Amino acid sequence: MPELGKYAVAVLASYGVSLALLGALGAFSLMRARRMRQQLETLERRVRGNG
Repeated sequence: MPELGKYAVAVLASYGVSLALLGALGAFSLMRARRMRQQLETLERRVRGNG
């Protein structure tokens, strides 16, 4: 690991926050994809039932 000197805490905290935000973005994307898939399946069943 490179020597960060007096900025070590700020740099490591920035990396931590960035990783947490990327993880949250990934989780929200997966949740939204599941929700959209469920809505699409519901809509397709409704359309097939009326067709």
